[in-house]
Amino acid sequence: MKDQNKYRFIIAAGGTGGHLFPAIAVADKLKIVSPNSEILFVGTKDKIESRVVPQKGYNFKHISVVGFARRFSIKNLFFPFKLLFSILQALVICMKFKPQIAIGSGAYVSGPVLWAAKIMGAKLVLLEQNSYPGVTNRMLEKNASEIYLSFEESKKYFRESEKLYVTGNPIRLELHLIEKQIACEKLKIDSNKITLFVTGGSLGAKSINEAVRINLEKLESLGINILWQTGKNYYEEYKNFSSESTLIWPFIEDMQAVYSAANIIVARSGASTIAEVANLGKATIFIPSPNVAANHQFKNAEALFNKNAAILLNDKNASEKLFEIVKSLVDNDLKIKELENNITQFANENAVDVIVERILKLAR
Repeated sequence: MKDQNKYRFIIAAGGTGGHLFPAIAVADKLKIVSPNSEILFVGTKDKIESRVVPQKGYNFKHISVVGFARRFSIKNLFFPFKLLFSILQALVICMKFKPQIAIGSGAYVSGPVLWAAKIMGAKLVLLEQNSYPGVTNRMLEKNASEIYLSFEESKKYFRESEKLYVTGNPIRLELHLIEKQIACEKLKIDSNKITLFVTGGSLGAKSINEAVRINLEKLESLGINILWQTGKNYYEEYKNFSSESTLIWPFIEDMQAVYSAANIIVARSGASTIAEVANLGKATIFIPSPNVAANHQFKNAEALFNKNAAILLNDKNASEKLFEIVKSLVDNDLKIKELENNITQFANENAVDVIVERILKLAR
């Protein structure tokens, strides 16, 4: 049943697709369930959100926020001043929009926006995608009304257990599979071939890109389609490796077609990627990023590997072992089917429904 009331939701999300797309999933569902409501996204000017959010048809405002560098940097000396300026920008936006609910997805842009929204009287909710919560969400915990977790083990990192709800990670509503033949026609590739999809996320992963480059000739010799998302930071470096069987993009807009065409996926093991491949039932080789807090990507992937639901490949061994692992799957259709079946036990199709239901309850 649709809620005919008119609410105002402000959503702070971005930086990476892992932070942005769960927030978009929530916004899309809110738009369906509460069609009279207003939704405003706030992000940064030069990251993925500035392009994707307007494409999705949502209003978008940007603020000049930067993250605090974990390693020593002279830029950190200016961080307090930049933070204050971004809070003032967020206050102006919130004074004009008057949000009732502010939704933060864990990106550093969430901090100024949710603090400003709280000052204006909005209730705060947080989306936490990863098993090890980010700094921003842990700092906002005290002011939040509710926090939606993807992993049970995340609970131990928060102090106020009464605010925590393990909902799973919401995925984009348009991410459902279509027939492989139709997907391959859209991509202009041979549907009779096995298709390998490689991604390091929206920004890209150098080690994964290098592993593909080093092994590309051998991978192509398997007679497969290769769909390669390099990330915008690496596209210029790798775009010339494209061929009839290898398609290369900086960023893929039509993920539905790519997921539907793919038989094997190579990816980082961020929570959003795991949620998507689990819900879609895709055989996946996870190469966890070593450059994340508390090594949480490895722990994410290990949980699936231990249930024979995915293959785990260490980042440092990616170039050396990628080809032999891909070949072992190409030669073994039963193994692909086994991974497809087993990974679905980690799916949570109702995550976005549960989250939106709770958000509307708070709004009322």
